[in-house]
Amino acid sequence: MSKRFLAAALLLSFSFAPAFAAKTSLVVGMALEPPGLDPTIAAPVAIREVTWANLYEGLVRIDRNGRVQPLLAKSWEVSPDGRTYTFRLQDGVKFHDGTTFDSADVKFAFDRARAPNSTNAQKQIFAPIESIETPDPQTVVIKLKEPSGNFLNYLGWGDAVIVAPETAENNKSNPVGTGPFKFKSWTRGDRVELTRNEDYWQKDKTKLDSVTFRFINDPQAQVAALKAGDVDAFPNLGAPELFGEFQNDNRFTAVAGNTEGEIVAGMNNAKKPFDDPRVRRALLHAIDRKALVEGAYSGFGQPIGSFFSPNHPAFVDMTGAIPYDPAKAKALLEEAGYGNGLSITIKSPQMAYASRSAELISAMLSEVGVDLKIVPTEFPAKWIEEVFRGKDYDMTIVAHAEPLDMEIFARDNYYFNYKNDRFKALMADIAKTTDEKARYAKYAEAQKILAEDVPALFLFQLPKLGVWDAKLKGMWENTPIPSNDVTEVYWTE
Repeated sequence: MSKRFLAAALLLSFSFAPAFAAKTSLVVGMALEPPGLDPTIAAPVAIREVTWANLYEGLVRIDRNGRVQPLLAKSWEVSPDGRTYTFRLQDGVKFHDGTTFDSADVKFAFDRARAPNSTNAQKQIFAPIESIETPDPQTVVIKLKEPSGNFLNYLGWGDAVIVAPETAENNKSNPVGTGPFKFKSWTRGDRVELTRNEDYWQKDKTKLDSVTFRFINDPQAQVAALKAGDVDAFPNLGAPELFGEFQNDNRFTAVAGNTEGEIVAGMNNAKKPFDDPRVRRALLHAIDRKALVEGAYSGFGQPIGSFFSPNHPAFVDMTGAIPYDPAKAKALLEEAGYGNGLSITIKSPQMAYASRSAELISAMLSEVGVDLKIVPTEFPAKWIEEVFRGKDYDMTIVAHAEPLDMEIFARDNYYFNYKNDRFKALMADIAKTTDEKARYAKYAEAQKILAEDVPALFLFQLPKLGVWDAKLKGMWENTPIPSNDVTEVYWTE
């Protein structure tokens, strides 16, 4: 064979060699396994982290920048008085079982969520609704009893996704939505697997063929799984002390982003000694929030003095309202009748941020004569049963991940057992205030009330320490809504 012929043959073979194909599968790590897969009937955030925007969709969605965008509703009009919303629905949308999505499904989903026997964790979203009309299959008209300043934003939450009457009953274990991925399987204690929805109404929107959510609670195991390549991404790494290693490793992308999760040490306000605001203030005076952030989360996270996200434009820094002051803490405890000491318990879920914070808080409170005993509590099942529903606790610690959720302190039967008529009236006023500037001013007033009355110990904003393979693109760097939305995620070669 001549050299010229050999060179031509080699060139020809290379020209027909297949190009390297980018991966189309994704394995996402999560600390907690969801108790079910229907976000419209239960509160745990882990449900939404698997299902929101991946399996289920709402009329609108919250994008990665926190803005409201069209989804199952392609457009809408709002009446001048702010009480009537007319939604025009997308054409050609089908549920995963092949049935057609239309206005009747929207009415069913919202009527189900607002029914007296509903277990929807955010029923306040639907409370303003007076009626839902479906003049044709592609139109939904929602009439409100009064204006709702955050109504569109709320409709982008996981609690307001659209489910169908034919499948809603079984969504907890066999979810059926309209999203870009379909449910494949759930291996309890290990993983949930999704596959690409070939009939998805937004053609070519997604690049992945399969997504697996693996549940790894131990922070060290999370790190090991990433380094071994057993998982491709951990959107919320539980080992902040090792986050720097990933930042310095060019095999990974490591981003310290924001979440909407206010970490608080909740108190049972209906129970002694927490029914006395002097005791609540004393406990917060004993907490060095900057040292807490450093010790519990390696300096990642922002101290907060009230129950409001620093990411929101209406945020007011209230950490100065009850500053770190052990001497003041001791004086308030003595004034309240606990000068000789106080013994209380804190039910701490197994999440890394909770257990680490509880240990540090216990040490800080011991300096002012408070004996805080830590009671490890399995989350979510036992915590929901004992704390959230049963209110059988002194103190607890958890991050509340939903945006704009400070109205939980106005709920009559919420687990804090907090009652403040002034705050409750203010939240009702905020809900119907459509003027943004006026609503933000009222949010500032509400933050001040909570900061001074201390119905919970406001600690710090949970950061989003995201780590993923450097070849992976489209992951969310921040979490404006609880989610692991992988709709736009893809691999580079």
